[in-house]
Amino acid sequence: MAYFLQLVFNGIHNAALYALLAYGYVLIHGLTHRTDLSLGAIFAFSGQTFILATAFGWSILWMTLPAALSLGIVVAVVYVGVGGYVIARLIYAPLDAGNRNTVLVATLGLSIFLMELSRIAADTRDYWLPPLLATPVRLLGPELAISLTQLQVINIAVAFGVVATGEVIMLRTSAGRIWRAVSDEPKASALCGVDPSRVRTQAILAAYGVCALAGFLAALYYGNVSFNTGMIFGLKILFITAAGGFSRPLHAACGAAIVGMVESLWGGYFSVLWRDAAVFSLLVFVLATRTNAQDAERI
Repeated sequence: MAYFLQLVFNGIHNAALYALLAYGYVLIHGLTHRTDLSLGAIFAFSGQTFILATAFGWSILWMTLPAALSLGIVVAVVYVGVGGYVIARLIYAPLDAGNRNTVLVATLGLSIFLMELSRIAADTRDYWLPPLLATPVRLLGPELAISLTQLQVINIAVAFGVVATGEVIMLRTSAGRIWRAVSDEPKASALCGVDPSRVRTQAILAAYGVCALAGFLAALYYGNVSFNTGMIFGLKILFITAAGGFSRPLHAACGAAIVGMVESLWGGYFSVLWRDAAVFSLLVFVLATRTNAQDAERI
C-alpha cells in the first residue's frame, strides 16, 4: 500500500504538468477551432532554452547558480514571449480564414523548426541542471516513507494556482466572458465591438505562457528537457485534450491529470517501454467510445 500511495503522489506531480499543457491548449483551440501541434514544441523549447541559458551563465559568464538560473528564466521568457507574438501574427492571423488543415500543417512545421533550432543550439548534446530543492517532504508522517521533493510540492502548488487563477478569470471577469463569447460566436462578438483577432492573439500569448511555464517546471525537476520531446508531447496533449474536451479548459486539465496519474501507475507496475503505447491506446479507446455515444445521442 505504501508503494501504491507513493506512485499516486508521484502521479499528482505528473498530472500537474499535463494539466498545465492541456489548459494552455484549450485556450487556443477554444478560439481558433484548429488543431495545433506546436504546444509540445513550445513546452520543450522553453525548458531547453532555460537550461542552455543557465549553462551559458554558469560555465561561460562564471555566474553563481542563482544568477545563472535567473538569466535562464529571463532568456526563456523573452524568447517565448517574442516567439508567441510573432506566431500569432504571422501564422494564425493569415491562416485564420483558411482551411482547417492549414494551421495543422503550419504548426507541424513550426514544431519541427523549434526542435531543430534547439538541437542546433545545443550542438546535439543534452545539458543537465544540478538537483534543486531535492529534500524529501514526508506527506503522511514519519511512520510511512512516502514523500515528494520540495520542488515537486512547489510544482504542484504552482500548477494548481495557475489553473485555479485561470478559472477565476474565465468565470468572474470580463476577459473570461469575452473569451467564451468569441469561442461561441466570433462574428456576433465582432458586431458587439469585440475584436476577435486581438482576443485570439492574447489567448495565444497566454497559452504559450502556460505551456512555457510547464516546460520550465519540468526542466527544474528533471534537470533536462531534450529537444526531441516536443513532437511526442504535442501529440500526447492533443489526444489528452480531445479526451477531456475542447470547449472548457478546466475539463481538459482534469482529463490530462487523469492521464498523468495513469502514466505514473503504469510506470510503477508495468514496463516503461510500453507506457506511451498504453496511454495512446487508452486515449484512442476513450475518443472512440465518446464519439459513438455522441452519434447515438444525435440519432
